[in-house]
Amino acid sequence: MAHGRGPGRLGRAAAAFTSNARNPDLRRAQLSFLGAWTAEWAFTVGLGIVAYRDGGATAVGLVGLLRMVPSAIVAPLLSPLADRGRRERVLILVSTVRGVATAAAAVVVGLAGPPQIVYALAVVSTVAATLFRPAHSALLPSLCRTGYELASANVVRGLLDSVATLAGPLLAAVLLQFSGVTVVFAVAAGASLWAAALLLRLRYDAPPRPSAPAEVHLVEEAVDGVRAVAGNRDLALIVGLAAAQTFTRGALTVLTVVVAIDLLGTGEPGVGTLTAAIGAGAVLGSLAASLLVGTRRLGAWFAVGVTLWGLPVTLIGVLPHEAAALVLLASVGVGNALIDVGGFTLLGRMAPDDVLARVFGVLESLVALAMGLGAVVAALVVELTGVRPALVAVGLVCPLAAAASLRRLRRMDRSIGVRDRDIELLQAVTMLNVLPLPAIEQLARRLEPVAVPAGQVVFEQGDIGHRYFVIESGAADVIGDGRAVATLGRGEGFGEVALLRSIRRTATVRATSDLRLQSLGSDHFLPVVLGYTPSAREAGTVVDTMLHRYSPRDDLGQPAG
Repeated sequence: MAHGRGPGRLGRAAAAFTSNARNPDLRRAQLSFLGAWTAEWAFTVGLGIVAYRDGGATAVGLVGLLRMVPSAIVAPLLSPLADRGRRERVLILVSTVRGVATAAAAVVVGLAGPPQIVYALAVVSTVAATLFRPAHSALLPSLCRTGYELASANVVRGLLDSVATLAGPLLAAVLLQFSGVTVVFAVAAGASLWAAALLLRLRYDAPPRPSAPAEVHLVEEAVDGVRAVAGNRDLALIVGLAAAQTFTRGALTVLTVVVAIDLLGTGEPGVGTLTAAIGAGAVLGSLAASLLVGTRRLGAWFAVGVTLWGLPVTLIGVLPHEAAALVLLASVGVGNALIDVGGFTLLGRMAPDDVLARVFGVLESLVALAMGLGAVVAALVVELTGVRPALVAVGLVCPLAAAASLRRLRRMDRSIGVRDRDIELLQAVTMLNVLPLPAIEQLARRLEPVAVPAGQVVFEQGDIGHRYFVIESGAADVIGDGRAVATLGRGEGFGEVALLRSIRRTATVRATSDLRLQSLGSDHFLPVVLGYTPSAREAGTVVDTMLHRYSPRDDLGQPAG
């Protein structure tokens, strides 16, 4: 049996990549992410060198904190903008800002200007970078139809993130070897502007959005994102573990510099090499993570990823050798790939679409704050205890947090599995299978089970309609004007005519065997089906066809409205 499952899993892994390549909108969105994050990693390496020359490890830590605190404040305040309209417009804006700020930093370094100006420009660039991922993470579900497709998109983005984690520092290391920080910053600026240009041609049908209010209340809207996270223990857990992981990531921005220069003696190019090792592991990890597409255990694998962000760091303190450090940091990269496919998919599945960008904004705020805090704490611990004790202490944070969270993550996996079955049931209905994942997920959250014994009616012709039904198991007859006009089975829906046309039920539906139904109230069904253009068009076609087919002139009665 295990042999039979292997090819299927490999096939799903391959499909994860080919589905993104065939979809032009997903392809552009993913390549934009690659450009943005290659720029971020190259810029981070160059900035670390500037800071280390200016004031040693302490300066590197303080600059890390200086970059992240404004981002932590701004991310949740501006992320509501991505919930108001088309999210790619936010991505274009922030990528352009990043490109301009990074190019200005290149000019300052090239002219031997004050490093404080470089730090200020780094803050501007980092604020923009912090807004990129929430908007991009909220955009991806709108380009997908199923949880499998969203997991595939996150696997591909994780691979591209890994490639960027490798390519950005490696590119910086090569440029530092043959030129200098000025060229590193200039290349990073070009990558950011390329990321913006790719999104100019993005074309897709956005799911329904609430109309923008006449007055802007960004603080109040940002608070909605905080409430969404604080009011959902599962969301709060994922965000908290992500913060623990980025605390370690922030510490590594300091520790990789100190380890390369002071502990291993590999010099400034060694900083890029060590950071690139994380990217190399992340590339391999992303390829392995593609095998997890379709798995029901994303939460458990997310815990493994969080653990791998810390345990190898501790082991570097125990085995301070260059070869061991490269291998262990590659293991950190594997953990990064698991976090991408597990954490971002779970957040995209659990958070409502109307506040999704704000939820990711809260995540980025905590991530930025944790990253800056990690950089400062690492610098202080290095100064107080030395490099090796700092590596051991910082590395223990993530494994302990993951171990404490594993039981709840497994419960989360079971809950997502149940919802996937509900989504599959809804997508068997013609007018619902055109919905993107956020919309169909919204319906699945609102489903209510209904049991009807054989021989009893679900509703009578002439009743006022308040609910829509989909058959989970069993069968039912549709009776119009006393005649049986159709028999319905699993995966077929009924009751939409009365809701969509605001009329009374046009037929009676009677169970011919014990029925298990899933039902939706009209207040949940209508806004989604009518608010999203493809489903509204399909619903109109379905209703017109039914009314024509079961017209009294055909002497066949009426449809199951």
